[in-house]
Amino acid sequence: MSNKAPRTPPVGRRRVRGEGVDLAVREQGDRSRPTVLLVHGYPDTHALWDEVAGLLAERFHVVRYDVRGAGASSRPFGRRRYAFDYLMSDMRAVLDATAPERKVHLVGHDWGSIQGWEAVCTMPDRFASFTSISGPCLDHVGQWMRRGLARPTPGSLGRVAGQAARSAYIYFFQTPVLPELLWLGGLTRLFTRALAVGEGVAPRPGHPARTMARDAAAGVGLYRANMMRRLRRPADRRTDVPTQVIVPTKDLFVSPHLVGGLGERVPNLSLRPVSAGHWVPRSHPGLVARWITEHITDVQGGPLTAAESRALDRARVRRARCGS
Repeated sequence: MSNKAPRTPPVGRRRVRGEGVDLAVREQGDRSRPTVLLVHGYPDTHALWDEVAGLLAERFHVVRYDVRGAGASSRPFGRRRYAFDYLMSDMRAVLDATAPERKVHLVGHDWGSIQGWEAVCTMPDRFASFTSISGPCLDHVGQWMRRGLARPTPGSLGRVAGQAARSAYIYFFQTPVLPELLWLGGLTRLFTRALAVGEGVAPRPGHPARTMARDAAAGVGLYRANMMRRLRRPADRRTDVPTQVIVPTKDLFVSPHLVGGLGERVPNLSLRPVSAGHWVPRSHPGLVARWITEHITDVQGGPLTAAESRALDRARVRRARCGS
């Protein structure tokens, strides 16, 4: 697949009632085909996936939605309403409305991936596969940090310190009011420039969204409601859903080392490293769409070329490779 997506119009737009919110949902492609649910992160909207969705819609029924607090969906007030329980209720509502009574192939980026991990670990029966991009399971991160500090070596301490530095903004987001004021006061312009200069992601209609300042201010609730509690008291999260993790090795926010030990909790795991930054769905949409397609095809037992089969076999994680 090329990195340029065809202009595939959405099959439809609808409003789905989530947990106390209205969610803006878009669909593309043939509804009789396997469903792929694309979930965006922070501070994005469904438009993050425009290029990837256009490519996937040639073969799949593609569903996207603006998560609560973002884009054309409702923006509830208060951190409690951004907790995982609410996010999972929203996702179930979208699944029930767009792909009832069948398993879906889930793809998440950033907070969309963090949500995805929660989903495949708590309601795995709803998913045929999972592709995670730049958004680890918070419980896995908490366990990873504990292991690194429990057996301190220069390497393990360096990896933990490196991720702590990448996550400095998370601690800032715990500050009352100030993050919202900065976003509403013009931080979006700096963010847009950083995307273009740092990741080669040029602005285009829809991304970054015109609603970004309000989206980012509301979405701070995601960090306040979930982040510190899960990192301090991580649960033992596991899933048997076939999972591939696309690992951008130049990600400024998520260390590639966070996949260490993941195979112990995800027995059907593949790792696909790519030399790219955090917003790889925008910088490399063709590659992301191709890897999603290969993963789904492999899970469904469909035909793959010899080269695709070899690449997938190299990506599979054996237990011996899962050290931290």
